[in-house]
Amino acid sequence: MIGSVRGTVLEGQLTGEVLVEVGGVGYRCLVPLGAVAELRPGTSTFLFTHLHVREDAMTLFGFLTRDERDTFEILIGSSGVGPKLALAVLSTYAPNALRRALADDDLDALCLVPGVGRRTAQKLMVDLKARLALPDIDLGGDIDSAPSARSEVRAALTELGYGSEEVRVVIGALPSEGTVEELLRAALQRLAVRT
Repeated sequence: MIGSVRGTVLEGQLTGEVLVEVGGVGYRCLVPLGAVAELRPGTSTFLFTHLHVREDAMTLFGFLTRDERDTFEILIGSSGVGPKLALAVLSTYAPNALRRALADDDLDALCLVPGVGRRTAQKLMVDLKARLALPDIDLGGDIDSAPSARSEVRAALTELGYGSEEVRVVIGALPSEGTVEELLRAALQRLAVRT
């Protein structure tokens, strides 16, 4: 199995595919959408990888951190989650943001992932809570406390009538720290620029 690649990025696509040349061989890797901006053509990179083998294809997935790769492998080990859906989850949430959503029991956060409906989100919530080491992570507070600022901002934007795709994109771009008011102000500013 290919565990990592180190080389030069030859090209990257907004769809999340990058071509990394390693010793004269180009490896096509699918990466979370957030990584595409960092993997500019001509730059050197190191990616942790997962080789997914099926009867009809072998697909290489690349990640900037070991935590992303490990989370991806936990996701594809979950019932009903294939690599495409796992990559969509990591394109929407970094591993710690995903853990925060699970710790907050934020079902709506999981529903913002393209391809995840309410039923799938409920299954993921139960399965991932058991598989991801939630108590061992620093969530910036007590996991039994009130809902996170991001989930409150998400609820406020939905209440204001913004669509789930708009909300997902804006929430993903917000800083990880801040009060509800600060994050809501930043989200509304981003939404105003998009219209």
